[in-house]
Amino acid sequence: MKTGRRTVAVATLVGALGLSVLNAPAAQAADTGITVSGIVINNGKPIVVGTTQEVEPPISFDIALPSGYTTSDPSRYDAYPFLYRGTIKTAADTGENFIQPGSYTCYESDSKHAHCEGALYIDPHPSQEHVDSNSDATTWKVGVSLKLWKADGGLKTGELETRSATAQLKRAAKATTNASPEPVTKGKPITVTGKVTRANWSTKRYDAYSGRTVSLQFRAKGTDSYKTLKKATTSSTGGLKATVTASVDGYYRWVYYGNSTTGVATSAADYVDVS
Repeated sequence: MKTGRRTVAVATLVGALGLSVLNAPAAQAADTGITVSGIVINNGKPIVVGTTQEVEPPISFDIALPSGYTTSDPSRYDAYPFLYRGTIKTAADTGENFIQPGSYTCYESDSKHAHCEGALYIDPHPSQEHVDSNSDATTWKVGVSLKLWKADGGLKTGELETRSATAQLKRAAKATTNASPEPVTKGKPITVTGKVTRANWSTKRYDAYSGRTVSLQFRAKGTDSYKTLKKATTSSTGGLKATVTASVDGYYRWVYYGNSTTGVATSAADYVDVS
């Protein structure tokens, strides 16, 4: 059972970490003694980001406190994981190529240990520097911010830890479907067209995604599962086209299964009545 709930808002820490910790006197940049373990980001799945919508991938982690600090006094310590590219110090100092939690909540298990849950905050808008280039669709490293404060509120020590864990950021993709004619006579051809586009983080638009292998799927009316009928490759404009023979009423859709830099795209289904 979760007990000792507390909420920690960290959305305003971007850029402040390096100024308060890494540029502090050397005596302050020492081992905090805080241990952060069990970090899980987005349930181990890639993080997919579009051009306008803010994304909040879930995170969870465990903390253990050093001597002299207890979970009952959260104002004297702070610890959370974050994502970064390049060097950890530059990312933390500038806030560029740096993605941190928007908020998280820690549940005390005893006076020295807590389990924390929350979400990273990724905003693709130009005013932010989270994903402002398509090169950001890559593997990001995981770091940890650790800080201790004195009883009078002054910073005692702070540090940044690198971790071997990583997280993959991907550009969102979209797909469309149009099946015609509707309705159609049994045994006659049905032409299914569509288009695949993907997020361009530099321009904040969705561009045609050419040369992609996409699956045309069908689900008969009254059934629950889709079956792949055939595959097609997107044109220079992202276009798709395939012809099938009408047999029974049902739903057609295109599915692109993504790659190392691009997320999965599943179109809305288009229903065709077969008479």
